Amino acid sequence: MKTEIEREEIIKAINLLLKQAYDSTLDEIFALLQRIEEEEEEEELKAYDEGKEDIRINGTVSWEEVKKEISQEVA
Repeated sequence: MKTEIEREEIIKAINLLLKQAYDSTLDEIFALLQRIEEEEEEEELKAYDEGKEDIRINGTVSWEEVKKEISQEVA
């Protein structure tokens, strides 16, 4: 994960390039970013569905069990 400063520098560099780009290039970049966003949403939904299926098959773990397990790992 990038720091806030690194992100700002990258965004500034991208903005400079975008201002110089042809309209057709901007359209392509926009379409690419939309596809990436859609793919990320699909991955999140898939993970959610897999989690629900895991709960259906294996059941759930109580919060007390989780706290007990965490305390054992720390000790």
